[in-house]
Amino acid sequence: MEKIEHSTVSTNGINMHIASIGAGPVVLFLHGFPELWYSWRHQLLYLSSLGYRCIAPDLRGYGDTDAPPSAASYTVFHIVGDLVGLLDHLGIDQVFLVGHDWGAIMAWHFCWFRPDRVKAVVSLSVPFLPGIRP
Repeated sequence: MEKIEHSTVSTNGINMHIASIGAGPVVLFLHGFPELWYSWRHQLLYLSSLGYRCIAPDLRGYGDTDAPPSAASYTVFHIVGDLVGLLDHLGIDQVFLVGHDWGAIMAWHFCWFRPDRVKAVVSLSVPFLPGIRP
């Protein structure tokens, strides 16, 4: 895992830790609760070997990403805003979005709010529930 690079990006008023590897079309991985970027380590290595740029952040409040003290700072609007800001900072227009558990719910909201930024979405372990919206 020495090939995986770690950096911190300033986005949406917080500092977000990201793990990334590879070059090519971008796959953005969103972890579940209570997980970190590390949950995706095997997928990062494998997909990067197939020609993808893989990025797995620690979401707001997790791992090495800032954790604002107010519970009001953890809405889907904040979290999707963090991710859009991350993509803007990295100069990425569109991603393949993969979410697990809590990350799957964030992935759906990302698609609702910014469908122009998503090529495709993969949701793991949690069914899509279109009636649940912010």
